[in-house]
Amino acid sequence: MPNFKYSAKKGPDETVEGVVSAQDRDSAIDIVSAMGYMPLSVEVVSAGAVAGSQSNRKAETVQKNDAPRSKRVKLRDVVVFSGQLSRLLKAGVPILRALNIILEQTNNRYLKYAVSHIANDIKSGSTLSKAMSNYPAIFPSIYISIVRAGENSGALNKALERISDYLKKQDEFVSKIRVALIYPIFMASVGAATVLFMLVFVIPRIKGIYASAGETLPLPTRILIATSEGIIHNWVWILIVCAAAYFGIKKFLSKRNDLASIIKLNLPIYGQFILKAELSRVIASMELSLKNGIQILKSIELALPVSNNEIIKKELFIAYEQVEQGRSFGENLKKSKLFPPFMTSLIIVGEESGRLDEMLGEVSDYLQKDTEETLKIFTSQFEPMMILAIGSVLGFIVISVLLPIFQLNLMAK
Repeated sequence: MPNFKYSAKKGPDETVEGVVSAQDRDSAIDIVSAMGYMPLSVEVVSAGAVAGSQSNRKAETVQKNDAPRSKRVKLRDVVVFSGQLSRLLKAGVPILRALNIILEQTNNRYLKYAVSHIANDIKSGSTLSKAMSNYPAIFPSIYISIVRAGENSGALNKALERISDYLKKQDEFVSKIRVALIYPIFMASVGAATVLFMLVFVIPRIKGIYASAGETLPLPTRILIATSEGIIHNWVWILIVCAAAYFGIKKFLSKRNDLASIIKLNLPIYGQFILKAELSRVIASMELSLKNGIQILKSIELALPVSNNEIIKKELFIAYEQVEQGRSFGENLKKSKLFPPFMTSLIIVGEESGRLDEMLGEVSDYLQKDTEETLKIFTSQFEPMMILAIGSVLGFIVISVLLPIFQLNLMAK
């Protein structure tokens, strides 16, 4: 039976080395994990297992070429994965066994593929954070940094628990936004479909009735009929023009990210909603980083990719450069007109009191609640506006249809 030399983490600052006898490397890693250590490297010191390890590498290479085409993983799946791994590690389950347990319960194909290869990488002596970094579509840079901080501090389960809570809050926040927007979108879709049905199917039939009367139709009715005929005879060109306009504007704005960001932030009501939602995510990510022992500069750096708005990113980067020179983060944010005074004031207090992570948590919670209130105002104003718009269009159609009838009745009298 071959011998394997191992190096493993015993605690936050203690690394142990030793030799164990096992049939192969996987068994050696399981033995080291069962001892309560986190394996860092396991290397064979006799030749008996070389052929087996080479065949294992070949099998792993074949598996890596068998990656699913779709790399889409829902945030909720990552939340469940992080929570399960945290609880299993907290219960004293070795990391490889914990990953195998989770692997059996994972339904998403790409996440399952990633977890299986993360386990293989750890068997080969890799750390969890390094193995996860190969799958940025699932685990972003902030996730990897928190896991690495947990590994270095010996509190990986706590780090994963905080990540799970953070992602869960983000998922719930996004879900609330989606639910709030379902009704207005449904109303707009039904209203547009009703108007289109009337113009395409109802008006052409009524037109034949009016033509048989041989009278000059009122102006609103002529406009309605002309609109109906225009849609029926030119619907292909209308679709082409609309599609070209949509993709043209989208491509233009994708190249001018600054312009798109400025437009979004300056829209009535919606602009404030975007600002607060983006800031809430950024501040929550900074809170998570600081709570896991990451320094303020690195926390800001990790928070930058979280925002999708270029203007917010630029302002945060300016603050980052000032903090790099030893200045206050909150004071530099205060100089910008973009950030709410309440937010900057709490951050300044947090820096002065040494409780910046707690203050960032307060800011994040406040911004989330404020975003939800802004969303309620937006939907409450959008609904009556949508009803009024659809009602006006349908009212115009009804009046245009009835006007010739009234005209014929007057002529008959």
